Amino acid sequence: MTTHTLLNTIAVEDAHTSGAYYKRPLTLVRGAGVYLWDDAGRRYLDATSGQGVALLGHAHPAVTAAVAHQAQTLITCPEIFYNDRRAELYSVLAGLLPGDLRRVFLCNSGAEAMEGALKIARLLTGRSGIVAARRGFHGRTLGALGMTWNKDYREPFAGWTPAVTHISYNDAAAAEAAITDDTAAVFVEPVQGEGGVYPADPDWLRHLRRLCDERGALLVLDEIQTGLGRTGRWFGFQHAGILPDLLTLGKGLAGGLPMGAVIWRASLGQIEPGTHGSTFGGNPLACAAAIAALTTLREADLPAHAARTGALLREALAALALPAVRDIRGQGLIIGLELRGRVTPALQSLTEQGVLALPAGKTVLRLLPPLILQPEHVPVLTEAVRVALSAAV
Repeated sequence: MTTHTLLNTIAVEDAHTSGAYYKRPLTLVRGAGVYLWDDAGRRYLDATSGQGVALLGHAHPAVTAAVAHQAQTLITCPEIFYNDRRAELYSVLAGLLPGDLRRVFLCNSGAEAMEGALKIARLLTGRSGIVAARRGFHGRTLGALGMTWNKDYREPFAGWTPAVTHISYNDAAAAEAAITDDTAAVFVEPVQGEGGVYPADPDWLRHLRRLCDERGALLVLDEIQTGLGRTGRWFGFQHAGILPDLLTLGKGLAGGLPMGAVIWRASLGQIEPGTHGSTFGGNPLACAAAIAALTTLREADLPAHAARTGALLREALAALALPAVRDIRGQGLIIGLELRGRVTPALQSLTEQGVLALPAGKTVLRLLPPLILQPEHVPVLTEAVRVALSAAV
């Protein structure tokens, strides 16, 4: 990259960007492990994981080697043909997934996975009713948007999204009333990420499982942000000891390359040819990256590591006893600090200190670091949070 390009990155993006994103005035050009560097050479501890994508950190050698090798072998191969890398990925996934979660539709993002799950639930049940949770976030494409609670996202597209019944999270009585004989599926996150980092009550998830069984509805767990070790278990639903009918994955599935997946129980059967599809879904390049990422996560036992490191981080944050913090929530390495004021000043202060973090609503500071975060990083993060919030009231 030339100096001319570096100096003009922000101006060029501003001249051509869609306007869809709130951009921070920061140009990131390189990453390694838990760190990112900007165009001035300044280093940042990444507590965003690229919005939950970089489970293994940035530029992990196993993923980069797999991508480089596959790029020189075969990049694209649609599912109208069989492919060795795709078959290998299916086998790797089968070794990680509990129960009879064996049928897989591969796509390119979490939102696509949610769209696929909506269609597959309709195809498998013949029903049309959808139940989702308030504060839930499932994506911004039209089908997924119908399940996303935030009215700022939904209202501009009123009339274009599917009809969805939204119930209070962790509310057993609301679920009893909403799930009927017309319900195709119930969509929930094991931890509401964008909605404020609220973990599901295990008893509530078990209650949803029983209700869906009794009434013939499918239970769909959106694990796009929580899956693959983020919560300290391979999948967030494992904290409740249940098995969903459908599971959606995305974000870190392919180590940083675009990939999503809808996975469902083999006992539910297959869908008919032509009822869904994706040109790039399951392409060999993304599959090679996913194989490398999942294999590394398993060999390093990073879900267990995330549980330990996340507990250390939550304990250290709680020990600060900051007046600006109302509550600390989370599981594993998804942690939310409910603030008494707006989160934006805290995010700005953290950036100035060389730490990148995320919001989860207007008043929640979300820490979503790579699963390779080490205990020695915990004091760095904790001190940065202390400084950022010490002046807040």
